[in-house]
Amino acid sequence: MTISLTAPVRDRRVASPRAVPKWTPPLDEDGLRHVLERITAWSPLDVEAIFDDLDTTIGNQPPPEATIPALVERLCSHLKRLSAIAVADHTFPPTDEMAQLIERGRLMQDARLPADHQQAVGMARRMAFVTSDLVEELIEARYIKDVA
Repeated sequence: MTISLTAPVRDRRVASPRAVPKWTPPLDEDGLRHVLERITAWSPLDVEAIFDDLDTTIGNQPPPEATIPALVERLCSHLKRLSAIAVADHTFPPTDEMAQLIERGRLMQDARLPADHQQAVGMARRMAFVTSDLVEELIEARYIKDVA
């Protein structure tokens, strides 16, 4: 009895070649450059910094006059980022309370900073209360994490 050491080989030729469409990238060069710029400019949400600004604004002492413009600018930035987080996921739309706070925040962001120090402090505090309520809503809904 003889044992053959060669196994039968199947014909590996393809009967009819399949047409595979040429791959095209989802973004062109400018689109990729824009994505890269956004990624490199991104910074994580710093909830502790938000609470620090809220404490400075709503604390026992009114913020010094010289710091009000920068403080209001940071509060506007916080409101924008928090609002973006609240509406980011279409499968989990913002609650009615979040939507109201977002709208109140938008109206405040469009307002001009008063020249009078007391009025500017009042505006900053109103903005801080909206920011505080929105951050608390987002923490409660588990959209963001609280400071550990």
